[in-house]
Amino acid sequence: MQRELKKIVESLSKEKGLSKEIVVEALLDGIKTAAKKKLGAKTKIEVKYDEESGEIEIYKLKEVVDQVKNIESEISLEEAKKLAPEVGIGDILGEKIELADLGRIAAQIVKQLFSQRLRLAEKQIIYEEFKNKLGEIVSGYVHRFNKRDIILSLGKAEALLPEEEAIPTETYRRGDRIKALIIEVYRQKEPQILVSRSHPAFVRKLFEKEVPEIQEGIVKIVNLAREPGSRTKIAVYSTNPNIDPVGACVGVRGARIRVILEELKGEKIDVVPWDPDPAKFVYNALSPAECSKVIVDEAHRTLEVIVPDDQLSLAIGKKGENVRLASKLVGWRIDILSETQFLRRQEPEFLKLIKITGLSDEIAGYLYEANIKDLKTLIETPPEKVAEIIKFPLDEVHKILEKTKKELSA
Repeated sequence: MQRELKKIVESLSKEKGLSKEIVVEALLDGIKTAAKKKLGAKTKIEVKYDEESGEIEIYKLKEVVDQVKNIESEISLEEAKKLAPEVGIGDILGEKIELADLGRIAAQIVKQLFSQRLRLAEKQIIYEEFKNKLGEIVSGYVHRFNKRDIILSLGKAEALLPEEEAIPTETYRRGDRIKALIIEVYRQKEPQILVSRSHPAFVRKLFEKEVPEIQEGIVKIVNLAREPGSRTKIAVYSTNPNIDPVGACVGVRGARIRVILEELKGEKIDVVPWDPDPAKFVYNALSPAECSKVIVDEAHRTLEVIVPDDQLSLAIGKKGENVRLASKLVGWRIDILSETQFLRRQEPEFLKLIKITGLSDEIAGYLYEANIKDLKTLIETPPEKVAEIIKFPLDEVHKILEKTKKELSA
């Protein structure tokens, strides 16, 4: 058996990806535990491994004493001198034991403990490896499903892609190869690796991987706002005035960004130039919409953005997505107005109309277009006509008119 140990150690070291030292240590610990079970728990055991020969030596250790109190761990000076004449009190004497003398049960214990220690060592190696990859992208394939969560195979390890970290518009099948961002690594019975495809940093890492200028630090990603599966806005600038940061990210004929778009399976990406001036930055952030004017309120960190009438819906985006992402990107609140809405707000009577009735700018705009531009004209207009203009139920219109009359008579 001992002649084969060297080959076993080398083979397991390669197979498990563990150092020889770890494999040997696990083996020696297993033998030591088995020897104690055979010879007694208080017995002192020493196990040595000769790396060149692959042989193992087992010694039962006893301390040389005047008077023996524990026969498992002590030997009298008289008995010790029979074995080694030069020994003295306090010396440790080792009695060699053959591995075969431990018996079949001990061999089973060695095998069991050895396997356990190797598994623990493997788990530790996996934990350390992926702990060092925190915040990095890994590639794996869909191995199985746990309800709505996805288990990815990463080779020797598995990663959990929870439902809330997946891109909501994507569907997966077993065997699909996907990339994901490691967002957490912690210990349990098995190393737990959590990954995400919906995290904003996932898109950031994809750009870092595909754009050499980002890797080199020439192009910087200043901020990123994302609604997974729908749209991402990313603001960039260049430390080199001769390099266009947006062009670097997009690549020649869109080659670089195309790789990222394919990975995100249809999610739109707006790459825009960053500017330290929020008024200029918001022009870029609202892309693809065009802006006419920006009014800055630094005290409240608010930007009132005026856009051409035909650009209003584009600036706001579907369900407000475009302006919402732009606001996150800039870090300021953004209020969007069309040029017509902005001009109306310059009229004091129209502002009163909005304030007192509680109508939105858009609904009040319908009244304005119908030539109802002030409170007096509003209360003089038949309720049925007002309801028809603003598309409100008649009872609600009556409440608005009553409220308006009270305000005027106050």
